[in-house]
Amino acid sequence: MTSSFRLMGALALAGGVACAAASAIPLLSHVTIVSAAQAEDDPVLLYRDPMGGPEVSRTPKKDGMGMDFLPVRRSAVVALNAKLPAPSRSAEAPLFWRDAMGGTEISLSPKKDSMGMDFLPVRAADLAAVLPPLNTSPEPSKKRILYYRNPMGLADVSPVPKKDAMGMDYRPVYEGEDDDSSSVHIAAGKVQRTGVRTEAATTRSIVSKIIVPGVIQLDERRITLVSTRSTTFIEKVAEVTTGDQVRKGQVLFRFYSPEIASAAAQYFSNPGFEGARKRLDVLDVPAEFIAEIDRSRKIPLSLEWRSPRDGVVFERNAYEGMRADPGQQLFKIVDMTSVWALVDVAERDYMRIKIGQKVAVQPRGMAGRSFSGVVTLVYPQINKETRTVRIRVELQNPDLLLKPDMYVDAEIAAGEGGKVVTVPDSAVIDSGAKQLVLIDRGEGRFEPRAVRTGRRGEGSVEIREGVAEGDKVVTSANFLIDAESNLKAALKGLTMGEAK
Repeated sequence: MTSSFRLMGALALAGGVACAAASAIPLLSHVTIVSAAQAEDDPVLLYRDPMGGPEVSRTPKKDGMGMDFLPVRRSAVVALNAKLPAPSRSAEAPLFWRDAMGGTEISLSPKKDSMGMDFLPVRAADLAAVLPPLNTSPEPSKKRILYYRNPMGLADVSPVPKKDAMGMDYRPVYEGEDDDSSSVHIAAGKVQRTGVRTEAATTRSIVSKIIVPGVIQLDERRITLVSTRSTTFIEKVAEVTTGDQVRKGQVLFRFYSPEIASAAAQYFSNPGFEGARKRLDVLDVPAEFIAEIDRSRKIPLSLEWRSPRDGVVFERNAYEGMRADPGQQLFKIVDMTSVWALVDVAERDYMRIKIGQKVAVQPRGMAGRSFSGVVTLVYPQINKETRTVRIRVELQNPDLLLKPDMYVDAEIAAGEGGKVVTVPDSAVIDSGAKQLVLIDRGEGRFEPRAVRTGRRGEGSVEIREGVAEGDKVVTSANFLIDAESNLKAALKGLTMGEAK
């Protein structure tokens, strides 16, 4: 069996060319064909006798039979550091120098470590004693060769042996070695240069944000209309106008009512008659008015009407000297310390809204100001024109900054709360017809895998099928790998067709 080696650059990239039926021989126990990227990361330090003899050389050379010495790379030498004996006293020039503390660093010239200790010289005799024996007669592989792939990791295959543009032999792929024809192989150096990053799929809850417009409205439960249950004549109105804030119990106006005066006279004449007291209650006479009759034993000609609650006067329809009929609205008072934001959510999203979900509301007229609220109601009908569902959000408004009919933007944190398998958004390649991710299988192997996605939120996407927790997915440069995978598949299909 013969082997030929090409010297490539200062790093002495070596590629073995095997005979027709023989497999490759590693560098320490076989010869391995490496890419340029690998050679850059792992240069050749020395060469050893191809027949397993103790002789080693710092430069390429041939033995007495004309066979090339086999290259030994840095990684192989580093693995032997722990086995190397103490430096010999031979006058032979050292091949290299190693870390005196047993570290992995190797130098081609004398140097010191960070503590000032000299690196130890390693000579040919020292190294020859620990080099593993060569397997000079490997058994030919009994596996069938499926095809040959590019030695530089490119997406190029061939059904027959061939060489690339630099004269390097294509590497055989044996039956069972590459059962997954969809995976793509990329050299380690190329993976680093293209910026490939991976991240493990995790199980977590996805909370997505729904941002929709809305408008502020009054809380219907905090609106009070002031009116009397009898015909009244307004005598005096307090200094209260529309927009003023009033307190519960504050006098709003004084009035005279013939019906109340008649009922009061009946009660005065028959204080023990329950029907007379009941008539005053039906007319909604204040308790203070009845207490004044009991105390003074007189019937007041007029009485005061007080505010039933704290709030803002939205309407004032009472004027001095006017006659008011029973039920006629005289004042409208609203408690604005709590208001509603009514927002319209798209039909496709409303099922994700749940009672009690938190909502951040930003008024458009208050840059940088946000109010926190919760969903209190999902209205039961869908607007047939806009295909939206109205959502009610309750907001606290102690400073009365939120005004009715004010436009706002609501950010609803929507989610079902359950934990699902997720990957970063950047890991999913969406072609429109299908979605896929690239699974990192280690050693430069990447497998495109179709997935079925679900909800998205906070930079993550739910994976319902195709990926399990812990699977490593490519999150950057995945489009480059996907393109190489597609090219590989196309070229392989073409060459397989030609082989038939």
